[in-house]
Amino acid sequence: MPLTDTAIRAAKPTNKPFKLTDGDGMYLLINPSGGRYWRMNYRFGGTRKTLALGVYPDVPLKLARERRDEARQLLARGVDPGEYRKATKDMDESRTENSFESVAREWLAKFTPKWTEGHASKITRRLELDIFPWLGAKAVDEITAKDVLSVLRRIEERGVIETVHRAKQNIGQVIRYAIATGRAENDPTAALLGALPPIVQKHHATIIDPAAIAELLRAVDGYQGSYVSRAALRLAPLLFVRPGELRHMEWCEVNTESATWTIPPEKMKMRERHIVPLSSQAIAILEDLRPMTGSGRYVFPGERAADRPMSENTVNAALR
Repeated sequence: MPLTDTAIRAAKPTNKPFKLTDGDGMYLLINPSGGRYWRMNYRFGGTRKTLALGVYPDVPLKLARERRDEARQLLARGVDPGEYRKATKDMDESRTENSFESVAREWLAKFTPKWTEGHASKITRRLELDIFPWLGAKAVDEITAKDVLSVLRRIEERGVIETVHRAKQNIGQVIRYAIATGRAENDPTAALLGALPPIVQKHHATIIDPAAIAELLRAVDGYQGSYVSRAALRLAPLLFVRPGELRHMEWCEVNTESATWTIPPEKMKMRERHIVPLSSQAIAILEDLRPMTGSGRYVFPGERAADRPMSENTVNAALR
């Protein structure tokens, strides 16, 4: 059974060391002297090893379990948690400042304010899960093409080829930032040209026959569903913006006098203001819709909650 704080406090030292097991290799070792030490047994490369997780009560049960789970995640990715900890701990201060992870964290801090939250989260997660365990502790100026390729091959084994290429891109971005800031001299990712399997291009469904496009537009004009959905369908081909940007359109962003729709930086992937010109047809659609939704925030509010934008599936359902 898993341990509880009550059981730990109730356990008394004996004349011999003994263990209180918690599961997944973790246990609390209680010595005759009264010392209580968190340990985790694991196997790596066919060898049984033990990892120290801290001393109770300085490290409570919850934190010990978190450290165990982190170690198990490293094992699942083929990393020896003991060696990873040693490599991280043994770096001196100067090496730490110039380690790949340190430079990458600095690069992230500099550029994430310009990215959307989702984009920043994806890159950070990719670095933390797929790159830092193997390259994080290395000095950025000592990383070789072989080191990078080894990391990328691990990702390739999962069959996620697009992630392989994105990881290579992120590694190169970090190292080029290190070069620009005087902490490295060359980018080893440049030597990997042709070493990775190509991404199989998947094209989005589209209509390329002009007659079929005309048929779709006529179908939109004849749509019998929600009036707001119909307006969104009619406006989409006039603006050429992403569906998410369209459904988050706000009345305060629209200026029919200057015939512009100004999308603020926080809504754009690259965190830069984007101005969309409005044709006379687009303005006519908006002015026709204004009496219905103009008193609210969103041009295309949700059907169930006017204070939220239209669902991302609404237009797709209308098209189907």
